[in-house]
Amino acid sequence: MRYRLLGNSGLRVSELCLGTMTFGEEWGSGSSKDESRAILDAFFEAGGNFIDTANMYTNGTSEAMLGEFLQGDRDRAVLATKYTNAMPGTDPNAGGNQRKNMMRSVEASLKRLRTDYIDLYWLHVWDQITPLEEVMRAFDDLVRQGKILHVGVSDMAAWAVARANTLAELRGWSPFVGLQIEYSLVERTVERELLPMAEALGLGVTAWSPLAGGVLTGKYARGQAEVDARYHNEMMKHFAPSGDRIEAIVSEVRAVAEEVGRSSAQVALAWLRHQPTPVIPIVGARRLEQFRDNLACLDLRLDEAHLGRLGAASRVELGFPHSFYDNEMVKAFVFGGMRDLIDN
Repeated sequence: MRYRLLGNSGLRVSELCLGTMTFGEEWGSGSSKDESRAILDAFFEAGGNFIDTANMYTNGTSEAMLGEFLQGDRDRAVLATKYTNAMPGTDPNAGGNQRKNMMRSVEASLKRLRTDYIDLYWLHVWDQITPLEEVMRAFDDLVRQGKILHVGVSDMAAWAVARANTLAELRGWSPFVGLQIEYSLVERTVERELLPMAEALGLGVTAWSPLAGGVLTGKYARGQAEVDARYHNEMMKHFAPSGDRIEAIVSEVRAVAEEVGRSSAQVALAWLRHQPTPVIPIVGARRLEQFRDNLACLDLRLDEAHLGRLGAASRVELGFPHSFYDNEMVKAFVFGGMRDLIDN
């Protein structure tokens, strides 16, 4: 395992992040306590230190397990958790990005995690209604109190992330240093705005669902999956509009995997790690053997031919304004016919 700085921070994180949404069986699937502990131990043994959870994962059990497992070894981990989401109920402030929910959530997470600080605190999902000034000022308060060390954002529009960090920069508040997005061979629309924004602002990028909920392992196509039916059905709804495209991608991944003598999961994860914008995949599994297989992506290097085939099978149209900028007539007008002679 190698390490990198997370965005514009000095925080050293491993090149894979352990996702712990499967720690606990309260959602009808997931890992037992013993299996979860074995997965965490395997991650540490491989040199990993970056761990991702959230306040609502398995109804709080994920955080509680991590709090127990990390006793006596807390500082070894770069521990990241999230706030925003809540279980359905009658309290309108139980979910959302507002200061009230943030302050209540961080205190509850600290108790479950049995720690007095969180290395990276993520806004989990943008609620689209809380003023960004309120969010960034509240995050800064928590940093100044020492309860969190760094701030990240997940599942927010690129323009809103840019506006939030501009506000933070102008007012001397703690900015986002990390961006968490869905990114895989199946979901590449983040290449339109989110990834260019992250690169421009110096945000570290982590990718959730890098195997598209297991679709890229090929197990659903083979009919051999032991999966939570609810989650699988939701994933299929998500991908249904482009079913033919998904089938073509899975087929190409399987073909490359056979040629290099690796699993489809390893190939899909390796593709992600080869992208121009550095990406840290969030890798989780319900069983130890699955997790060990995923870890093996670390020593897989795909050649240009394989990357080209995977890229062609999964490519998405970037659309406007990218296609407009690439138009030769537009470039001729913008640069007076001199673009090829201008170094950038």
